[in-house]
Amino acid sequence: MPKLFIVSLGCPKNLSDAEVMAGELAAAGWELVPGEEGADAALVNTCAFLSSAVEESEGEIRRLLRLKARGKLAKVLVAGCLVEREKGKLLERFPDLDALVGINSLAKAAEAVELGKSYLLPPAPRLDSPRLKARLTAQHSAYLKIADGCDNRCAYCLIPSIRGGFRSKPMESVVEEAQRLAAGGALEISLIAQDTTSYGADLYGKPRLAELLKQLVKIKSVRWWRLMYVYPERVTKDLIAVMKANKTVCRYLDMPLQHIAPGVLKRMNRSSTERSIKAKLAELRRAMPDIALRTNFIVGFPGETAADFKKLLAFVKAEQFDNLGVFAYSREPGTSAAGFPDQVPEPVKAERVDALVRAQSGVVDAINAGLRGRKLDLLMDSPRFGRTYRDAPEIDGRVEVEPPPGGLKPGAFVKARIVSAAGYLRRARLA
Repeated sequence: MPKLFIVSLGCPKNLSDAEVMAGELAAAGWELVPGEEGADAALVNTCAFLSSAVEESEGEIRRLLRLKARGKLAKVLVAGCLVEREKGKLLERFPDLDALVGINSLAKAAEAVELGKSYLLPPAPRLDSPRLKARLTAQHSAYLKIADGCDNRCAYCLIPSIRGGFRSKPMESVVEEAQRLAAGGALEISLIAQDTTSYGADLYGKPRLAELLKQLVKIKSVRWWRLMYVYPERVTKDLIAVMKANKTVCRYLDMPLQHIAPGVLKRMNRSSTERSIKAKLAELRRAMPDIALRTNFIVGFPGETAADFKKLLAFVKAEQFDNLGVFAYSREPGTSAAGFPDQVPEPVKAERVDALVRAQSGVVDAINAGLRGRKLDLLMDSPRFGRTYRDAPEIDGRVEVEPPPGGLKPGAFVKARIVSAAGYLRRARLA
């Protein structure tokens, strides 16, 4: 049986695509292996959201092609967002590649490997659940993509041009896919899309994420449902009510806000305003005082003034986000913001990133002080490390547990008391 290994770069949405290709390849007779040692072929699923991601993807392609040149690999294929961003130009730059697989051609992965043929298909008008999928995450924790593409035209973002317009999976398909994940041992399922809160708008005339959750929580073996990539203005009262009424829906939201200064939000072409963001955060915390909120911010966007950044810094200190990602604005060709005047110098961006990270460090210290002594449920990812409902897999913090001899079983839920914390690593004893 020929052997193939997959490298998936970038976000969980990309990992979900890699799982579809893995399913197709396994069904075609390929043995999936965890590394290049002994493999006959390699597939790198690329990210191209930012220039830094492009550099990482290209670095991995070069590394694999060097292995091929030394006879360590027979074939190297490339899939994912970089393929869609560059299309045929990628083969011109890397002529030793054997094939390309676009993000709308995932079911062609096995054919691409066998035939050495590239597949670059346009987005289908409707998104369906994959017929095959091989899990690349831990058995107990899975990602479920409920939609793809995006209709939000944020000025800094290439996603609509890479992944096409927003397309939801039919609700019955999502439920069936969730049931298969649960039957395969998933105790935690994270719902992902470019914008999960727009789920169903294209199919049903209005967003139906709340209705979808009502169906999903009927799958009793799943202990945690987690919502990623939500837009604040689309977090409806109905969605909040479903979260509040169902204990299996984590009191957690990943809500990329990007900025708070009105002028910056307007130039970013975000639909949120300072007032709407603050009102939504207050509404969520009134309804669920124990909610954990994760967000991202972009600093150094064109035209961001010292006063704009000062407002953002004060906002971060005041709102006390549980988890926070900070990114320096990246000037991406093909985006409208790339041509904006008043581009911020790189040294200023770096200073602002550092200042925001330091501010968040102080916030985390305050949060940790409140966590010490609390008894929480942990989902164990390994014999020693687990996570609370407050932490998404591979993204947020973790808890180191003083386990019994032999450790704890990955996938086990245990109760533990937080005894100390530093940054995003907490330590606990079994309660």
